[in-house]
Parts: sequence; C-alpha cells; structure tokens
Amino acid sequence: MSDYQVTCITKPNVNSTHESITALGGYGSNGQSWYDTRPNVIGFIESGQHRFYTKVNNVIAWVQVVRETNKVPYLRTVADGRYTNNLLSLDQCPVK
Repeated sequence: MSDYQVTCITKPNVNSTHESITALGGYGSNGQSWYDTRPNVIGFIESGQHRFYTKVNNVIAWVQVVRETNKVPYLRTVADGRYTNNLLSLDQCPVK
C-alpha cells in the first residue's frame, strides 16, 4: 500500500464550497507528482491499494469514501476521528 498526499483538487466551479470534486492531485511518498479522477481514487481507497491524506499545519487528515443512499460516492477527510472539510479548501490543480 502506498500513501499519497493530496495538495490540490479539481471541481467544476472553482468558487463553490460545496461542489463535488472531480479529480485530485499531489505527491507520492517518492516525491513524484500524481493526478487522478475521483472514481479512480475511490477505487484505490476501497481496494486498499493506496491511502490518501491532506497535511495542513502539520496535521494529517486521511481521505475516506462516503457512500450515501441515492448519491454519488464522494470523498472527505477525517482527522482525530472528526470529519473535516479540508479537501474543498485546497487549491485548484493546474490544468492537465
């Protein structure tokens, strides 16, 4: 299992605080940059293949998949057992 830091996101409306994330990007433990779609990241997390996290002010928050009835799965972070909203506060990823 590899860990990947999430440092940026892509969402359809950059000014929205509630818009769904469509892609994420950042750096792996080897320092190499990465960028992938939300469905692929969800697949990596659910299969146990990779873990993703944010790090803000030296606090790590792990990315988890949320599945609610009749809704598209989405991602959010958990730090110290509490849900946080730091994914949506990340900068937009550069255009790929």
